[in-house]
Amino acid sequence: MSESAKATRSSIQIGKLTVDGFMLPDGTYRMSQTQAAEIIGKPEINARRFLGAKGSKALLGKDYTPDTIEAEGIQGKRGSTRFNALPLEVVSAYWVYECSKGNKQALSLVIALTNETLARRFDSAFCVQRTEEDYNQLLKDQNAALQSTLESLGDAYAEPDLLREENERLRQQLRDAGIEPWQLSGGDE
Repeated sequence: MSESAKATRSSIQIGKLTVDGFMLPDGTYRMSQTQAAEIIGKPEINARRFLGAKGSKALLGKDYTPDTIEAEGIQGKRGSTRFNALPLEVVSAYWVYECSKGNKQALSLVIALTNETLARRFDSAFCVQRTEEDYNQLLKDQNAALQSTLESLGDAYAEPDLLREENERLRQQLRDAGIEPWQLSGGDE
């Protein structure tokens, strides 16, 4: 992005959550890397690790790095803000990845946003008109019900990942001790 062009900032309501959204001069949208992580209860370093992981590189391209952009300053504050900006499709991929790791906040958010997207498409097909406030209220209600359900499920979503991590740790301990985990004893293949 050129030095003279700045992104425009706007508050985006996602149910009861609010994030800063940014529109670049070319009309594309971005979200800060920090807020993409914090909205699902993770520190910014978690998003950075996601972007550097092999799976992410395969999905986003091995040379992908977030843009550092400059946004309009916040009224009443001097200077402008520079931050790592993620396209919405990268934010979505990060949240879905976190869902696969058992992150209940990410799961709740992704399900709620998916429900809203479907409702908007159905509303459009049936010529139903709702306000943004109506959609936010639906999102808040669905998210609250889902959070309650997820809390009652406990850590069921995280269990497979924990078992996989433990299994890999045990395999590595065997290798460190000179034992190949999948080789039969006595040299038989």
